[in-house]
Amino acid sequence: MNKHFVLGSGSKRRLELLSQIGVKPNLVLSPNINEKVLSKELPHIYVQRMSLEKNKVFQQKYSQSIILTADTVVAIGRRILPKTVDAITAEQCLKLISGRRHKVFTSFTLNTPHNSLKTKTVQSIIKFKRLHPDEISYYLASKEWEGKAGGYAIQGIASSFINFISGSYSNVVGLPLAELYRALISVGYKFSNDK
Repeated sequence: MNKHFVLGSGSKRRLELLSQIGVKPNLVLSPNINEKVLSKELPHIYVQRMSLEKNKVFQQKYSQSIILTADTVVAIGRRILPKTVDAITAEQCLKLISGRRHKVFTSFTLNTPHNSLKTKTVQSIIKFKRLHPDEISYYLASKEWEGKAGGYAIQGIASSFINFISGSYSNVVGLPLAELYRALISVGYKFSNDK
């Protein structure tokens, strides 16, 4: 029998990804932490810190639960692209990644009742085709970019802009499933086909 499972993320995509591998959280909560990037903080360090800080929010209240938190960023070099909240920011992100390689980092943290804390950071590399201004306009009109790291969602229209991906596809969506699956097994999580 598995422990109570808390997903500390408001992301619908993460919930969908978990269901793909048969994990159904008992509780889904948003961590609501300060997500400000520190001066000179590198993308992989930032996602790891966010994932850990989100997890800490729930550790005291849910000390008898398995707690999963995660964070995803899109980066060009050392620069972390923002989560897009308006079309202007989304357009700037799309112009930056047009015709270039960029990296997507997701870090997830698992905390279990016997205080085993595991954090894993996974990197994927993506190359976008050079985007024509009409393609950018079309994508902005779709509103798919709303709230997305780097201004796009790989599982939607933007998939038609991707020339190349190296690494985990599910990592780009928001959770590297192969690595998460192995981490869950290592903390004693039992996968079953029970609905």
